[in-house]
Amino acid sequence: MNRLPALGLVERARALQSLISHEAPEGERNRRLTEPVVAALIENGLYRALLPTSLGGAEAPPMIFMEMVEEIAKADASTAWCLGQCSVCAMISAYLDHDVAHEIFNAPPGILAWGAINHAVTTVDGGYLANARWDFASGSRQASWLGAHVRIVEADGKPRLKADGTAEVRTILFPVGSATMHAVWDVIGLNATGTDSYSVENLFVPDRFAALRDEPSALREHGPLYKIPTNSVYSLGFSALSLGVARATLDAAIALARSKTPQGLKAMRDNNAVQSLVARTEAQLRAARAYLYATADAMWRDLIATGVLSAYHRNAVRLATTWTIHQSAAIVDTAYHMAGATAVFRSNPFERRLRDMHAIAQQLQARDQHFEEVGKALIETT
Repeated sequence: MNRLPALGLVERARALQSLISHEAPEGERNRRLTEPVVAALIENGLYRALLPTSLGGAEAPPMIFMEMVEEIAKADASTAWCLGQCSVCAMISAYLDHDVAHEIFNAPPGILAWGAINHAVTTVDGGYLANARWDFASGSRQASWLGAHVRIVEADGKPRLKADGTAEVRTILFPVGSATMHAVWDVIGLNATGTDSYSVENLFVPDRFAALRDEPSALREHGPLYKIPTNSVYSLGFSALSLGVARATLDAAIALARSKTPQGLKAMRDNNAVQSLVARTEAQLRAARAYLYATADAMWRDLIATGVLSAYHRNAVRLATTWTIHQSAAIVDTAYHMAGATAVFRSNPFERRLRDMHAIAQQLQARDQHFEEVGKALIETT
């Protein structure tokens, strides 16, 4: 057992680092988290960080969630990615009837995973009929339930539209046993996330298992956490994750500098260029972390005070999270280069983190387009 009941979420995450680090190579080989790691995350309630307290979850403020993910990422990025992804998936519980949410999240292991928005389902009596395949389902190999974000097509073939004329998108939920899993995750980084594909054929999904995610009028939980769009929470979690990877990689480079003497050169610890680079990179990392957490804290304080997530804070979060991921990637590159030839060996703590970090930077949350969108908003603000 790895349960640590006396500790908070962040402390529990920190206490599990040794186990996660030890299991990471096997997860890398098998392209999924190992059973001891998943069991420890479940036993310590880490997957329930963003689940409502009404369902026995922690309903943690964003900064606590971010720190939890950051601590796990220092040990292994794939573990942190699965934890962050599935934790945010659990926020859909705020849009479900209590008994439905209880069925999904309070029967072990109580983990929900889903992939990218795609496809449509057809309305039938009492629910929806699904025939489709979805990709990018991080954490799906540990999940007991799967979800899919889908457009709705009425029985007459016409798309269901919202009041503003856009397509209605619902998230359908179903037991993992109802789907066929497809092992497609053969990638450069984040190997152990098991971000595979899944499909269903003629699957009936009852109305009560189809939620309007991020639709304020559909909310059944009224805590401030659930007034933050899930995409914003994803971005906070994944940017904190990138900081954890950057911290661990830079720490490894600093530790190496204490003992390595490159062939034909003076010891790294006595090299003025290395000393300066370590200091500058440390400042870069501390600045990125301070900016990210200050932005999250300001957003949370204003949300608590007003009950509304303003457009200003929404854009501030988008800017800080995107910039932090890019800064973290640059820090990892610097630390990797600093380590020299040592970094290319799989036995040393550099090459996997480099691959993981650049897989993170390829994801939606790091798109350069976010800078364009926020810049446009800043220019147009009067």
